[in-house]
Amino acid sequence: MDTTAPMTRATLAASRDTSPRDTPKSLRTRARILDCALSLFAEIGYVAATNADIAERAGLTRGAMLYHFPTREGLTRAVADHIQVQRSALLAQAADQAPQGSDLAEHAIDAYWQMLHTPPFRAFAELEAAARHDPSVAEAIAPARAAFDQAQASEQFSRMLQAGSGPRFQASRDLARFMLEGLSRAHLTYDDEARVANLLTVIKRATHMLNRKGDLQDLWPEDPPAR
Repeated sequence: MDTTAPMTRATLAASRDTSPRDTPKSLRTRARILDCALSLFAEIGYVAATNADIAERAGLTRGAMLYHFPTREGLTRAVADHIQVQRSALLAQAADQAPQGSDLAEHAIDAYWQMLHTPPFRAFAELEAAARHDPSVAEAIAPARAAFDQAQASEQFSRMLQAGSGPRFQASRDLARFMLEGLSRAHLTYDDEARVANLLTVIKRATHMLNRKGDLQDLWPEDPPAR
């Protein structure tokens, strides 16, 4: 029996399964594209950062860009996943670098406030802004959104906030997270440093009260940090 034809088909199928996009050089190029997209989204926004802009920043031709990401939707999904990896790494780093003997909840709030001003967090904020008006973007970033939402309830982050499990501790995490995220996107037109310092103090006190750490009874301190 002649088995040449079946063997040839099997060989061809195997060769198709090994995508040229998986070569080390191709993976490095793909990573460069994702890094450049992240940077541009953070700098000028998702809508303004066209695929042509990203290709130029990455030093690629339009054809090379299309080879790796034929569609805007595919690029958006890949960038969202890339951002999520970097955001998770920043969270893990913050948890590992908590100063010994420090107030862990206050460290977590200060660390997250700083993270919100880094390129990965700013880029994802731009994607979320675009998602409010573009269903394809909302669909593309949904897995990364869900992954991050689960990450902020992880044992590592809960330990950093000195929070346990249950609705009260979930409310503590959510209050700190969403207050900080909202504040990072606000545009304060006067006394911005003092107002931010006061709000950060109130967020920390509210988190302590929900976690029942200490004997705080009032959100506003007797000696506020700034006036």
